[in-house]
Amino acid sequence: MTNFRWQGKDFGAWLMTIARNLATDHFKAGRTRLEMTTEDMGAHDDSTEGPELTVLAGLTNEILLKALTQLPDEQRDCLVMRFLQGMSIAETAAVLGRSDGAVKQLQLRGVRNLAKLMPEGIRG
Repeated sequence: MTNFRWQGKDFGAWLMTIARNLATDHFKAGRTRLEMTTEDMGAHDDSTEGPELTVLAGLTNEILLKALTQLPDEQRDCLVMRFLQGMSIAETAAVLGRSDGAVKQLQLRGVRNLAKLMPEGIRG
């Protein structure tokens, strides 16, 4: 409090700034205090996934790609660009010659139609 000099600003705002800075300092210090080094789990990742998951993922992808071919061309193209090629909405809109809003609508309709084409057990 002895360091406070009136600068025409709110006294409460000055106290809130001090509190925010103290809280930030506390949590920053806590990260280094609680940090523990553990063994790299990369070598153990393979042991958690059995061949069953690989087979199921392959079957799901096959069903998904087959369902994708049943969509209208623009919906299929939109979903392929957005999810398989990782294009942004703006990039997809430029390629399709559509507005961003139109691409969002195509994407929504395509995902809904794709969900309807998927078997009941795979949808969820």
